[in-house]
Amino acid sequence: MKAAARLQLIKDEWDDLSLAEVDDALIYNRKLWTVLVTSATSEESSLPLEIKNNIGSLGVFVFKQTMTVITTQDPEKLGALISINRTIAEGLRAKPE
Repeated sequence: MKAAARLQLIKDEWDDLSLAEVDDALIYNRKLWTVLVTSATSEESSLPLEIKNNIGSLGVFVFKQTMTVITTQDPEKLGALISINRTIAEGLRAKPE
């Protein structure tokens, strides 16, 4: 949720922020996703192969979308990253039935 909140702030205040502030939020999100993808897709992970593959694919999308934000300087491109982060965070917080 912290990464999503930081990205939302960047999106909302894009014109008033420095490039360094934007980069900080994007780097934080990229590090978070690097840890998530590495952990979830490792051989030691007990996740089913389908979930490992889905998380890996989602990670690739997140990394590509991050590069798109950087290269286009389009804050609207952050919407997908924010949505994915919030959805993943909500899923991780949910208690199994």
